[in-house]
Amino acid sequence: MRTLLSRFRRALRRPEPVPPPVAIRPPNSGWYRAASCRRLTPAQIRHRQFRTVRRGLDPIEVYAHLHRIAGELAQIRQDLGTATEENTRIKLALRTWQSQFTPGGRW
Repeated sequence: MRTLLSRFRRALRRPEPVPPPVAIRPPNSGWYRAASCRRLTPAQIRHRQFRTVRRGLDPIEVYAHLHRIAGELAQIRQDLGTATEENTRIKLALRTWQSQFTPGGRW
């Protein structure tokens, strides 16, 4: 018993080597975003599972509502992509126009 106790005490005296810090950037470039704040995808909405209870909501109505929301979300994301592309195109056209019609070629 004494040898076991003395080994344990010796192990406590020795500091553990500290590994060097890892310099890997997270995939989101350092921005922290909790799971509750992340955007939902249409697939996540469509495949969400609920507990079934004896006197709960009608599952058919719940899933119909989820599919409707998922469809609307997919449409909104498509519209956002279109608007972003149009915004980029308009900015490029404005820069081109400014470079042609401003004195000295700069704005």
